[in-house]
Amino acid sequence: MRVCGLMSGTSLDGLDIAVADFAESGGKISYQLVHFTTMSYPDELKAKLLQLMDPLAPMQQVSSMNMYLGEYYARLIREALEATDVDYESIDLISSHGQTMWHEPVIGGADPFARPNSFQIGDISALAEFSGKTVIGDFRPRDMAAGGQGAPLVPFADKILFQSETAGRILLNIGGIANMTVLPSVSSKKKTLAFDTGPGNMIIDAFASKHTGGKRNYDEDGKIAAAGRVDSEWLAQLLENPYYNLPAPKSTGRELFGTSYADELWQEADSRQMAEEDRIATMTKLTAETIAAEIRKFADSHDIDEVFVSGGGVHNGTLLGFLKERMPDNISVKASNEIGIDSDAKEAFVFALLGYLGFNRKPNNLPAATGAERPTILGKIAWQSKHWGE
Repeated sequence: MRVCGLMSGTSLDGLDIAVADFAESGGKISYQLVHFTTMSYPDELKAKLLQLMDPLAPMQQVSSMNMYLGEYYARLIREALEATDVDYESIDLISSHGQTMWHEPVIGGADPFARPNSFQIGDISALAEFSGKTVIGDFRPRDMAAGGQGAPLVPFADKILFQSETAGRILLNIGGIANMTVLPSVSSKKKTLAFDTGPGNMIIDAFASKHTGGKRNYDEDGKIAAAGRVDSEWLAQLLENPYYNLPAPKSTGRELFGTSYADELWQEADSRQMAEEDRIATMTKLTAETIAAEIRKFADSHDIDEVFVSGGGVHNGTLLGFLKERMPDNISVKASNEIGIDSDAKEAFVFALLGYLGFNRKPNNLPAATGAERPTILGKIAWQSKHWGE
């Protein structure tokens, strides 16, 4: 089965498109990544999405954007494949994560109507209609209904595809939010764990945008951070955020570490009269420290030998340098390319896999990662129109 996986993350860089072939024999899944690309979003779309992530955004505009993105994703897939050897007609299924607008895995207060919830837009019915393909998407709510946090979902694929017979591994993804899967070796009696560690590139990107006057929304190769100095006193205060001490499984997003939080930190840096390069260096160190603390926590108990990194953070040399400085001597840090998956393509590829399994009515969540009470089948399906093209 040929599946086109779509992922649009918290960084809003664009739409990741991965085309992969899957087959199953004897209970084992074989796969091949056929094509991967990222279709960048225009600045006006990024700005609009950020505006609509405000809880007070007009519902009409959010609902309209939901339909627009479904149509837009369909167009981007066709454009992405035009100059490739991949025949659009060869795609059997589109599997779309959608754009997360709100993620609230834990509910407090006494409101009797409140439930854990997660909201992604990019309507799968619109995507099916404009693509002419069957579409599966909206994966997170089913896991939440089963008692989980709806995230992280990538660890399911980490376990079935990348667990080593002999080595303990951590698969680390540094997107807008950083998350990791702690994989003991197959022979180990330890359980797989997975969770969001906290901010990945999200605050770094916000600070880079402020530093460049909006001309660039990321720190290319960590060059700005490399020119700055980490404020150790401020960093220590930031590390006191209660999220970092929560036990796994845990998940987070823009609601905690998004634009509002970044604005607060930038204003605090103003009061400290910090150079802008120092601010970005400190945020980069914050990401590295929070990731490293979690890795060290499980290094001995799960006999971790290897850390494989994917996501946009893999291109930030300063961030990876900070991370390696905090690693025990016996743990290596490498890009996920070394275990056979493009570090940029991983998340879109994983959603292709989750879609393949969901479409074939096979469980595709990992309760050890999300906290769900049981394995279940994630995803809703919008079927291909039989009259497409007529």
